[in-house]
Amino acid sequence: MRWSEPTPAQPGVRPAAGVTMNQTPTISWRDGHLVRDGEPYRILAGGLHYFRVHPDQWADRLLRLRAMGANTVDTYVAWNFHEQVEGEFRFDGWQDLEAFVRLAGDVGLDVYLRPSPYICAEWSNGGLPAWLTARTAAVRAADPDYLAAVDAWYDALIPRMVPLQAVNGGPIVAVQVENEYGSFGSDRAYMEHQRDALRSRGIVELLTTADGTTSDMQVHGSVPGALPTFTFGTGVALAEQLRDPADALMCSELWGGWFDHWGENHHVRSAESMVGTVDELLAAGGSVSVYMAHGGTNFGLWAGANHGETIEPTITSYDSDAPIGEAGALGAKFDALRASFAPFHDGELPQPPAPLPVQPAQSVALEPAVGLFEFAASLPEVGRVTPLPQTFEQLGAGEGIVVYQARIDVPDGATLDVDGLHDRAVVFLDGERIGILQRGGDVSLQLPGGARRGELTLVVENLGRINYGPLVGEHKGIIGGVRINNRRLVHGWRHRVLPLDAPAATGAPGADGVARATIEVDTPADAWLAFPGGTKGMVWLNGFLLGRYWEIGPQETLFAPAPLWRAGANDVVVLDTDGLGTTVEVRDQPSFGRTEEFIGS
Repeated sequence: MRWSEPTPAQPGVRPAAGVTMNQTPTISWRDGHLVRDGEPYRILAGGLHYFRVHPDQWADRLLRLRAMGANTVDTYVAWNFHEQVEGEFRFDGWQDLEAFVRLAGDVGLDVYLRPSPYICAEWSNGGLPAWLTARTAAVRAADPDYLAAVDAWYDALIPRMVPLQAVNGGPIVAVQVENEYGSFGSDRAYMEHQRDALRSRGIVELLTTADGTTSDMQVHGSVPGALPTFTFGTGVALAEQLRDPADALMCSELWGGWFDHWGENHHVRSAESMVGTVDELLAAGGSVSVYMAHGGTNFGLWAGANHGETIEPTITSYDSDAPIGEAGALGAKFDALRASFAPFHDGELPQPPAPLPVQPAQSVALEPAVGLFEFAASLPEVGRVTPLPQTFEQLGAGEGIVVYQARIDVPDGATLDVDGLHDRAVVFLDGERIGILQRGGDVSLQLPGGARRGELTLVVENLGRINYGPLVGEHKGIIGGVRINNRRLVHGWRHRVLPLDAPAATGAPGADGVARATIEVDTPADAWLAFPGGTKGMVWLNGFLLGRYWEIGPQETLFAPAPLWRAGANDVVVLDTDGLGTTVEVRDQPSFGRTEEFIGS
């Protein structure tokens, strides 16, 4: 079934100032309803991010979403995923957004595209490239340098999306202007720029904004010409009070679950609680996008962080207790949504794909290869010796680890103090491990022994770039300086950057550092890896960086999808900064650790 749309002269279709619309959008709104083919319409969407799912499994997840009863897939576009180096745009392989959008259309789904320069999404830096925030703090504002970068990005992205709009025979029916801007800023010129940037490059379809359920958020996050929508867990009544009666009611993010930070519990929400809010929204005539319908995984080091009293890094898994699990498993929430969405479809819903096979459990030895200090010292030096330590941004490093080294004069009984540690450091003096410093905790330690001159090494880890709030774009590494007795600065710094491919160095094995294992597999299939006894590490499977583990939980397993495995021998490499375990366990199901109930607001 295809749809037509009212002309722009009709209520609810609000062209941006100065933009001539030669085509009419597929979906618009009037009299409090979305309209498609001249009739009231519901968007029944689910969040599913292409950058969190291996491309070989995109089709499987989209088919499951369609079987859930969704008519639309909702995806952010992560700018920093496509332009990791300024001016070098990637739209192939895992970054082939056009292929993902076409695939969604092929399985019978529309696409709600959310290409805002900023996406939040618990994604590193909220999707903003680190090279951009390295040089400007004026993000999400009408700052010339920031807007020039956004325009260059849109010049690369939007022409690829224009032919995929529904008016051109593609599946894109809605495009988001900005993301929860009302909880961040109040720059009207910026919001108008973002709206016009889409229209002037050929976006014809419905424009939206998305903000929380307060009048302040809605006022500052909205822009003429775009449908204001809401984000909430249980806020249908508030949304009803806040919306203009002429505007269609839509929740662009109905939180059916929640994400986890390291050291917290795994958040769950019951199917009854989630579907109760969905049904309330549908009964009020609203449209919905369930966030997340399928969460996927923060592979590599793409997981972001929040900031409360201190940094709160997000775990590798983005399962989010979603209706479609991290590996595609279907649970009670899937069944509940399928029942709620079914009445809005003609005929029977398609059946979901069969469950994917998983590998049988096994355990293999993890063999230490080289200690952390020796490995860190073996990395090549980057740049010149500098008076003060350089940040990750100054060194051109995005995520991971930077090694800082300097010669220091140590008085008897001295302390070492780090100003602006972002975020965690393992400290060595003359190759001896002497402690751990961490943002929000101890950033000072007693130096051992008497007076001497020694070699100081700090292995500094970026735990995740902040993705929400005023600290988005903050820098990583040692932001201030390093002091002796909190007075005298240490000068003369050398730097080494950890490459994000699998470590290959060998040397004297240690209790920490690099270790390896070989896992024999008959047939590649999904699996989960666990590292009992390991403390805090990064893991590579056949050269691909799966993500982090950390003994503080809650996550206990790393998802390793079938496309990353090969028949026969598979190489696992671990870099543990704190203490290696002795085994790698292949498990046939995930473990997300201790749980707590999340309801949302």
